[in-house]
Amino acid sequence: MSCWVPRVSFFLLLTIFPATAQMQEETFRVYAEPPRLLLSPHRLQLLRKERDRHSVRWQQFELLMAGHAPMPEPGFAGALYYNVSGNEAAGRAAVTWALGPTTDLRQVAIVFDWCQNLLSPAQSRALTAKLAKALEQPARDRSIGAMRGRVLAAIALGGHQEELSERELARVIQGWWRGEVAPALEAGRNVISRDDLYALYEMLHAVRDNLNIDLRESAVPYFKTLPIYDLVSYYPAAYPAPENEYRIPCTRGAEEPDVNRAAMARAAELAMVPYDANAPETQLLQGWLMHDNFILRSTLGTPYEFLWANPYHPGLAYYLAPLVFHDDVFGRLFVRSSWDDASRWLGYFDGELQLFENGSVTVLNPALASEPMSLDTAVVFFGKNAQKFRTILNEDEEVFILGLKPRCTYQIEIDDEEMSEARTDAGGILPLKLPHKVQIGVRLREAPPIGSKLPGERAAATRAPGQF
Repeated sequence: MSCWVPRVSFFLLLTIFPATAQMQEETFRVYAEPPRLLLSPHRLQLLRKERDRHSVRWQQFELLMAGHAPMPEPGFAGALYYNVSGNEAAGRAAVTWALGPTTDLRQVAIVFDWCQNLLSPAQSRALTAKLAKALEQPARDRSIGAMRGRVLAAIALGGHQEELSERELARVIQGWWRGEVAPALEAGRNVISRDDLYALYEMLHAVRDNLNIDLRESAVPYFKTLPIYDLVSYYPAAYPAPENEYRIPCTRGAEEPDVNRAAMARAAELAMVPYDANAPETQLLQGWLMHDNFILRSTLGTPYEFLWANPYHPGLAYYLAPLVFHDDVFGRLFVRSSWDDASRWLGYFDGELQLFENGSVTVLNPALASEPMSLDTAVVFFGKNAQKFRTILNEDEEVFILGLKPRCTYQIEIDDEEMSEARTDAGGILPLKLPHKVQIGVRLREAPPIGSKLPGERAAATRAPGQF
């Protein structure tokens, strides 16, 4: 892990320097010229170079667009193809679609922003009115995806409806993000699902590119661990589909693989890397992404693959990422036996325990588990069966107890050590630090309230060291 040291990420800088955005008065006025949304000058230049080099990703995108394949997101795909290829027919088709009955605010905003040069005065007025009408309505849907759409629309309207644009951006950033979402994340409530990540990163990019505001500053611990969580929360085995292979993100209930969901999970990672490209965590993610057999080739995934992937950016080998990830903020645990596709995998998240082995996933009941579970890198004990146990750990093997009371203090007695106390996390997970390669006894019980004594406490306190 020493290879992580030379790189300095945003999160380390926050601990060294004060956040400049907080030192200056914020403004929510958009000054940049279109395209403002996601297509920064640097990214657009890179995409056009990919076109000139006839890269694999460009060839796939051009094949679908030139062949008039039915795209699930016609506005987004057509406007992107126009900006990179100069094909005005594709851009005009996207404009026609956006002027139609669609209520997809995010795509309408992208078409309006990316196809400004193609709009007639009447079309510009019509799309401006369509976006403004959507923003003037109360935000009844306060999901990540819906608020992302409002942010993109507000930025696209800068210079057209400036007062509305500024008001909406201030409302979303100050009221919704900083007033609702970030405090919930800080409190350990996981209000952003795995399926929200792509929408989240579109919003992060758009806000930073146009307002120089980094929304991560309001929830630093969440974003610090996000790339590693993203890696370890995939099931180990790849899923073969006709167009390409997919990595399948874990899901509650162990549902059947959904390739569209898997495609958007990869799109989120592709967008995550350039947001903080030099951070060690995202360099591991880059190493994970740059394998040709996982390039998205479906009509849904191809535009995202082409827009965000940068095969020239250096990455780290993903097998340097930790095999054990305990997130004590949200109370979840992921363990892999190795980074091989055939590895065993244990995931405890959203109150559900899953085991992946031999190519399939099983949902387990921690309350019924009687034996500890070892995955070579960690041993997991379960609730009521972990009140008293003996074990011998392999070198570097970690120990966790699942199924305890969330955010509860427990007294821990370990052979030859003084009694200590530790508190479980939001998911009732308790990590233990135990000696390795020697048989050790452990006794666990819930700590009594302050000022009270449990029956037999005096006897326990006088037990001789090493007596179990």
